[in-house]
Amino acid sequence: MNELPEELATRRAAHRTPAGFDAFWRRTLASEAHPLDPVFAETPGPLAAATVHDVSFAGAHGHRIAAWLIVPRPAGPAPGTRTRVPCVVQFLGYGEGRGAALDWLLWPAVGMATLVVDTRGQGGANLRPGNTPDPVGVRPPQVPGFITRGLLDPDGYYYRDAYVDAVRAVETALAHEAVDPERVAVSGCSQGGLLALAAAALHGRVAAALVESPFLCDVADHTRFPDRQPYRELLRFCQFHPHHTDRALTTLAHFDGVAMASRAACPALFSLALRDQVCSPASVAAAYQHYAGPKQIRVWPYAGHAEPNGYHRQAEVAFLLAAFGDPAGVRGVPAGASRS
Repeated sequence: MNELPEELATRRAAHRTPAGFDAFWRRTLASEAHPLDPVFAETPGPLAAATVHDVSFAGAHGHRIAAWLIVPRPAGPAPGTRTRVPCVVQFLGYGEGRGAALDWLLWPAVGMATLVVDTRGQGGANLRPGNTPDPVGVRPPQVPGFITRGLLDPDGYYYRDAYVDAVRAVETALAHEAVDPERVAVSGCSQGGLLALAAAALHGRVAAALVESPFLCDVADHTRFPDRQPYRELLRFCQFHPHHTDRALTTLAHFDGVAMASRAACPALFSLALRDQVCSPASVAAAYQHYAGPKQIRVWPYAGHAEPNGYHRQAEVAFLLAAFGDPAGVRGVPAGASRS
């Protein structure tokens, strides 16, 4: 399906952008204008068709953020023999880290570079560990997890730093000599989809976005939070701190994916799973409807949250090939043939 079902297409979002939203983000990004200091350390390994770089850069507050940069061979800067390639900056789901470079070979196989970015503090207890701490740590009052850290103040909220990290991750991709600065995309599922929306909204050089089941969209009403992780952490916060609920919702409004979508201008491909019990189809539809740039959506009637979906991966590849052209020059589509 390439259109929203009628019941979602006609539903109105509950989100209301708070006064001073744009000023908040201008001030936040201006306050984080410290040197990026990217480090790209080529890492030996078994890959014959790509080079792997162990990357770090200065994120929010100058904290070091880890990433993998995987570049297909023979892409590079050598004049006359090699060309720069597109790059897909990939953000991760809640609790995930960058894991191993071998986990991220789709885009290099297509002929594009990819930058796989840790989310600060996450990735310690799953199959994809991370290498990036969150030096700020606990920000009371909170319940265990990340989504309620600093929830009473937009300036101290966990996702304030995570969004800054995402913007600076795009800047890191742009800084590498093998990457075409006109063809940098952002991508992610769930939390990663939210971070992709934030990067597309807050960084003016993002050329395309792949947004799959984005998290934290249309969260103006705490009674709509599903009792599923990680929304369960928000429910527990409201349960334990009911006198703070209004302040918490005001903070969340500064990070809502609907507000970010309404400020993003690059072409985007969304994915919506109608059986999603974590990021409700209504919340994903709200982000899609408010997206300000050219947009497409794939609706999967029988899919749940973040389930493997090879058909959608194919749709994403086709979308970026149409937007960026064929980086490998083997499909008859010139590089940059249909940029928009």
